Amino acid sequence: MIVTLTEKFILGLILVAIFGLMLSVSLEESAIMDELAHIPAGFSYVKLFDYRLNPEHPPLVKMLAGLPLAFMDLNFPTESTSWQDDVNGQWVTGTEFLYESGNNADQIIAWARVGPMLLTLVLIFFTYFWAKEMMGAKWAFLPTLMVAFSPTVLAHGHYVTTDIGAALGFLVATYYFIRFLNYQSKRNLWLAGIAFGFAQLLKFSTVLLVPLVILLVLIFSGIKAFQKKSWRTIGIPVVKTFLIFLIGLAVIYPFYLLTTINYPPEKQAADTEFILTSFAGGRDPARESCKPLRCVAEATIWASDKPLLRPMAQYLLGIEMVLQRSAGGNTVYFLGEVSADAGPLYFPVVYKLKEPIPILILIAIAFLFSLYQIGKSIAKKSASFTNYLGTHQAEFALLTLILVYGLYSITSPLNIGVRHLLPILPPIYLLTAGSLKNWVMADKSRKKMGFVLVMTAWLLVEAVITYPHYLSYFNEAVGTNNGWRYVTDSNYDWGQDMKRLKAFATKNPEIDKIAIDYFGGASPSYYLGSKFVAWQSNKGNPLDSDIKWFAISVNTLQNATAMTASDFERKAEDEYQWLKKPYEPYARAGKSIFIYKLD
Repeated sequence: MIVTLTEKFILGLILVAIFGLMLSVSLEESAIMDELAHIPAGFSYVKLFDYRLNPEHPPLVKMLAGLPLAFMDLNFPTESTSWQDDVNGQWVTGTEFLYESGNNADQIIAWARVGPMLLTLVLIFFTYFWAKEMMGAKWAFLPTLMVAFSPTVLAHGHYVTTDIGAALGFLVATYYFIRFLNYQSKRNLWLAGIAFGFAQLLKFSTVLLVPLVILLVLIFSGIKAFQKKSWRTIGIPVVKTFLIFLIGLAVIYPFYLLTTINYPPEKQAADTEFILTSFAGGRDPARESCKPLRCVAEATIWASDKPLLRPMAQYLLGIEMVLQRSAGGNTVYFLGEVSADAGPLYFPVVYKLKEPIPILILIAIAFLFSLYQIGKSIAKKSASFTNYLGTHQAEFALLTLILVYGLYSITSPLNIGVRHLLPILPPIYLLTAGSLKNWVMADKSRKKMGFVLVMTAWLLVEAVITYPHYLSYFNEAVGTNNGWRYVTDSNYDWGQDMKRLKAFATKNPEIDKIAIDYFGGASPSYYLGSKFVAWQSNKGNPLDSDIKWFAISVNTLQNATAMTASDFERKAEDEYQWLKKPYEPYARAGKSIFIYKLD
């Protein structure tokens, strides 16, 4: 693909601006919850070649985060019980590594986030790369800007988590598989396999690429076979698709081999067996045979201390842990109620509340125009599914990805944030931009083009005025200040504001003690020192202990005080009864930590 000097300049400006925004926000924010586990895990992979921490996520994002840390003089708690004896002692090890080993926690967090930020820039660049192929250079900037200035991307693009990695993995793997289907050369076969393998190293949800790819190859090959009236032509693409999966496994293996070199086989086996003890319901007592998933678990346990099989056993362990986690659900506050499963409305509602309104408007126009075109074609009897697939393979693949991943998300009980929809945001934006181009060019309307430009400008302005609270962003339908009333967790409060709480305490010297109930990856004692007093609901009112200030994470507050679903139990002593009346927040640290003055 040839990129002109003008395109390079504009794309370069976008990338520099986004990196600057993410870097600036990153330096203001404390560690979010998942980083407490991911950062020490990444360091242990690249420095110690040991995968005992955080096996429920693949290694690549964490390795990128850990790479700059490997060149720093850091103390790692290899002698602690959490490292030596605990099974996946990621949370305690993370606390010890960041806050209790004499390291500079802020410096570690800042450098660890560089790798994820670079992945975000690659995602933006690749969006432009594919968009230019689909709709030309000028229109390609529309989906590129939508990805780059999405508050969700700006929020999660600078954290050491796997969500941006998932978006990149799905997009790149889908692109190269469609390229392979169009021209089944050896080069494209290898590129598709390598892209598939790297996707698996970014997030385990990319396993969904397997059914997606199989579905696409059967559809496209089936259409060709129908046209040629020869069903034998399906066999070759199917076999080649299987080879793509094998190449992907060949990409995965060396990463897991490298990161398990110093993971003692006996500990890996013991950890694996402990984690998978109850996987998939155990054995069938009537037949003394294992259920299908349990058989996989037992094979994983058996392979976990075998020299050549240990790397793949660790990979399979991660996938099985994700399946366990997904089936178990998660405590979530959603629309005024706390439950273990927010239900199928969760992702549609959260998406509509957290997606910028200009993007929602553009998506609506694009969708309605696409329906109009389909209806027009049907009326003229010119519609043909086979003709459509022959000229719109990329669009059909992206639409299929959105439908497959969207269905999986809606039916999953694991509802913990709009971040889980990141893999379908670039595909949605690509399809939207393509349809909008057709809408504008249908009559070459300057008014339509002007409207698209106004919506784009609105998006850019919104990204600027939302700074630096991208994680807590909600669109104008509810407002960022009020988003916590609708849904919390990583949609609003992930622990990012502890450094801002420290700044508040510093600016108010009358605060000698402050009771804190905090949700996140930071250490209140590390930032607030002797001012910090750990607190929970069952301790009662801090004022009774002569503590006049109280701070609580809004995620904790909502889970403690909101109504509970019929299937959710909560103890009365955990409900912060004393806080409901007469107290109102005196201030906020950022958006997510409410501060109360109790006297």
